[in-house]
Amino acid sequence: MRPKALIVALLCAAALLAAPAPPSARAQQIVDRIVVRIEDDIVTQSDLDELAAYQKLVTGHADSQDRLTVESIEQWIVNSEAQAAHFPAAPDLEVRGDIAEIQKKFASPEAYRARLAELGISADDVQQMVARQTYLERYLDSKFRDAVQIDAKQIETYYNEQLVPALQKQGQAAPPLGEVQDHIRELLTEQEINRMAGQWIDETKGRLRIEIIAAPVAAPGSNASSPSSGAPK
Repeated sequence: MRPKALIVALLCAAALLAAPAPPSARAQQIVDRIVVRIEDDIVTQSDLDELAAYQKLVTGHADSQDRLTVESIEQWIVNSEAQAAHFPAAPDLEVRGDIAEIQKKFASPEAYRARLAELGISADDVQQMVARQTYLERYLDSKFRDAVQIDAKQIETYYNEQLVPALQKQGQAAPPLGEVQDHIRELLTEQEINRMAGQWIDETKGRLRIEIIAAPVAAPGSNASSPSSGAPK
């Protein structure tokens, strides 16, 4: 999410630079647009582009524009409550560890840097995005973990109905339940946290003023956007 002061500055610049200009010049100036208004804040196309670049770095592909829009709204909701609760930032050591895990996906440091350049993001951008993602995940964990109760029956059911059949399909013998029950408990706990978080986010959306703004339709022969839909560079 962009700092509010920067958003205001960009929109003020749009007004100052609204003097007539050739269509090609206007097309070069308009580099961003508002895609979501949520309460008194906004999400811009560049916010979605940054999220898409991060997804491509981590998973190799990005979600659709519609899904990115939904994810940006959900992140806004979690971040807003975490900030209001003065939830502490993610420890630097944890953030560096998460970045190191991403870097391990690449054959060499050079390959990693080349991918960053290809995606148009810097190492600092990655650090900020990982710190933000870790912050949101830690907040949701702290909000819901204590409410999750996983009993022995649930663990046994997962072991017999999920883990054992999956390993058998791979031609592997399943380890004894006692050796994996702690891992199963954590997996089921995380699944329940995700379910509870999703329900809370959906309920919160209904109490917020959210407007998703469709992309402007360019006039025939022009690829320029309306100045009111974005901010100039």
